[in-house]
Amino acid sequence: MAGICYRKMTGTPAVPRAERMPLLRPSVLVLIVANLVPILGVVWFRWEVFPLVFLFWFENVIVGVFNVLRMLLAMPQHGLGWAAKLFMIPFFCFHYGMFTFVHGVFVIGLFGGGFRHGAPFPNEHAILQLVIEKHLTWAILGLAISHGFSFAYNYLWLGEFRRAALPVLMQQPYSRVVVLHLAILGGGFLMAALGSPVAGLVLLVLLKIVVDVRAHLRERQKLATLHAAPDQPKASHPA
Repeated sequence: MAGICYRKMTGTPAVPRAERMPLLRPSVLVLIVANLVPILGVVWFRWEVFPLVFLFWFENVIVGVFNVLRMLLAMPQHGLGWAAKLFMIPFFCFHYGMFTFVHGVFVIGLFGGGFRHGAPFPNEHAILQLVIEKHLTWAILGLAISHGFSFAYNYLWLGEFRRAALPVLMQQPYSRVVVLHLAILGGGFLMAALGSPVAGLVLLVLLKIVVDVRAHLRERQKLATLHAAPDQPKASHPA
């Protein structure tokens, strides 16, 4: 109560609780819950390293889909904005698609035996079969819901689309993938060498959550301050 009275007397604006405690942001909470689902796979379905790393790779596909939607709905900053989308969105689809595909080939090859003699080359049918065989459907759905919630709440409802710039949106998924998967692949090789202990795989999931949350908060901060008008305070939202 004293703090409220002090802010009223001094005119100091109240800082939203979610701004003071970023882990309370709705999109962060949904992200954490969605990323805890793989722990059930480790404990219930006895996942080893490959299903876990493959799941985290598949999330890159989800990230790419929502990034295309972000680029499509970004508000142009100038008259050439719409024309730029006609070039940049197809270019992103091709470049990020190839990047993700090659990344997936290495994940399947290194952790799923895809490099063994006689193993078929990965294609969409093989990927779908892996999703079914490894019981990954619910975990993938959880990750899709998490990214969908962030897209709807942060990007649309809180207006990030008004400040988003196409060049920034184009490079954003790459930074997330590189940082996250360097950590995941390093941990995956370690867990494979140790024989995929359950405790180690749970720690790998928790490591992914920590890296993911940090990347999510950096993304929110970047889009909140991008193209802020000189005479206006930087946007601050409780999500």
